[in-house]
Amino acid sequence: MELLVLNEDEIRAVLKMGKVIELVEIAFREKGLKRVQMPPKVYLFFNKYQGDLRAMPAYFELLDIAGVKLVNSHPLNPSLYGLPTVMAVILLFEPKTGRPLCIMNGTMITGMRTAAAAAVATKYLARSNAEVLGIIGAGYLARFHLLALPYVMNVKKVFVYDIVRSKAEALAKEFEEKIDIKIHVVDNPRNAVEPVDVLATLTPARAPVVKNEWVREGLHINAMGADAPGKQELDPEILKRAKIVVDDIEQASHSGEINVPLSQGLITLNDVYAELGEIVAGIKKGRESAQEITIFDSTGLAIQDVIVAHYVYTQAIEQGMGLKIQI
Repeated sequence: MELLVLNEDEIRAVLKMGKVIELVEIAFREKGLKRVQMPPKVYLFFNKYQGDLRAMPAYFELLDIAGVKLVNSHPLNPSLYGLPTVMAVILLFEPKTGRPLCIMNGTMITGMRTAAAAAVATKYLARSNAEVLGIIGAGYLARFHLLALPYVMNVKKVFVYDIVRSKAEALAKEFEEKIDIKIHVVDNPRNAVEPVDVLATLTPARAPVVKNEWVREGLHINAMGADAPGKQELDPEILKRAKIVVDDIEQASHSGEINVPLSQGLITLNDVYAELGEIVAGIKKGRESAQEITIFDSTGLAIQDVIVAHYVYTQAIEQGMGLKIQI
């Protein structure tokens, strides 16, 4: 069997953020219309290393696209080993035969599709006049959010907080040279919440970093950091005030922002308004008033990875890119 191998440089050459947002919106619509198969993530926990490995399969029945992503999360990697916190590979398969088609680096795709999901959620859940963006957590994902969110909102100002101020400062310096938007580095998370219209939380926190009293009416929150059991970024009291939209109800229940409040009995599944795919597909409404507080609880879905990876694969075939190996 012949397998195509694609590296990150080749992926970067064919993949643009606007296209990723378009593909991720299609993926959510297909999920809302119940035309995908996507079992929940399977985890291996490497507790002695404070890391984990996840397997994420998906199949688009109408589009006939199938694949699986294998991805880790090891927060100690940068300081101890000089490696990224998140690394991934994606494998694509031919549904008709099960034949493996391609293996590619999935790290950049993970970053891009995560931010693209936040952009899709912002399109449907934020106020139409949203202009001020807040970011808590200035790591790898923050860069992609700064690229993605201007596609769906008129960003005029950004407030960024990180527990390591130098990381926030480096992010601001990098992007003020790329985009014509003023980026303010702030000294505490409150100052990245109170003045903003849209907030992205991008941390590995296991205790709330955003307090209820900071959140005003009309705010939309993309809660992107909680993606494993025990993680949470938001004061549960915020969830009680908000319209909660999840990417996948089963996954979010055990590993999303709602997982800890659910386990503590502070909220129930009845407090979850919808899956994002239901809103994208027009089955349920998105934002219904300027006063609503809306939350998108993102755990990261295999459908996002697989649809983007398949696009990369088709572009690589057309352009003669990649390395073909016999297996």
